[in-house]
Amino acid sequence: MSEVTTLNDMWMTILLTLDATIRLSTPLVLAAMAGLFSERSGVVDIGLEGKMLAACFASASVAHFTGSPWLALLVAVFISLCLALVHGFATITHKGDQIVSGVALNILVSGLTIILGLTWFRQGGQTPSLSGDGRFLSIDLPGAELMQNVPLIGSLFKELLSGHNILVYAAFALVPIVWWVLFHTRFGLRLRAVGENPTAVDTAGISVNGLRYRAVMIGGVLCGIAGTYIAIAHNAQFTRDMTAGAGYIALAALIFGKWRPVTVLMACLLFGFLQAFAMRIEGVQLPVVGVIPVQIIEAVPYLLTVILLAGFIGKAIPPKAIGKPYVKER
Repeated sequence: MSEVTTLNDMWMTILLTLDATIRLSTPLVLAAMAGLFSERSGVVDIGLEGKMLAACFASASVAHFTGSPWLALLVAVFISLCLALVHGFATITHKGDQIVSGVALNILVSGLTIILGLTWFRQGGQTPSLSGDGRFLSIDLPGAELMQNVPLIGSLFKELLSGHNILVYAAFALVPIVWWVLFHTRFGLRLRAVGENPTAVDTAGISVNGLRYRAVMIGGVLCGIAGTYIAIAHNAQFTRDMTAGAGYIALAALIFGKWRPVTVLMACLLFGFLQAFAMRIEGVQLPVVGVIPVQIIEAVPYLLTVILLAGFIGKAIPPKAIGKPYVKER
């Protein structure tokens, strides 16, 4: 009887860890897909972090004042889109340095959200906690209750597949859509071409700047959704710098996944699993090794990225024109 109980406990621990992996991976997937569009067009988007953080603050603020998560989502997407256009204006229209523009965007948003939070809410830079009506709540899939007594499959369906909010399902459904758009549509073909050889695209009579603007705008929309998820779906308020480097991890996932939607998704799941595992073993006494500092596990995604960049797991070859402003020949 004790062995059965131990196996059941172990199975539930695995399920709960995988469930946390999905939840923690969701903003990474959305941000990585945003960066995928931008960087496939040749525009480096270090500003993923800033756009998500702005969306976090906007969504939490609007949800607090209106009680509507859908209105909060729309406003957050609009704010993120505006910031994406600022980045595009600086780097595409005026040929500015893409890294500098993205870093400046991150610094601006980090400071501005704190100032606005202190001014509007006077709670140390964070927003008031939201009630259930102001958040995106979990959804139970049809049949979840009926299947919960089925051995293994029932708990798998109820704990892992069911019980997430709509933004989680949307994020994972987005990946095959992005794959299809990039590799099976005219827009995707042109987008990949402009990231590899913008001169050839321009010679064919297609606007390089127009394509890059559209890619950056799509990224802005997806970052808005990612920030909304963090603030009013996964959490219930905005707190200072609550994205906690998610934008940078999404960029690492892009490199790790070699700018391909499915492999980028796998990288996001890996990073999400490492975060979930770190939460599970925090303070736990393990055999032989003892208590592992959480900071070591949290550093693993970045260590993996360094290893990848060093060429030990195959070369990650970015689009040839990435980071290079296009100057039309006269």
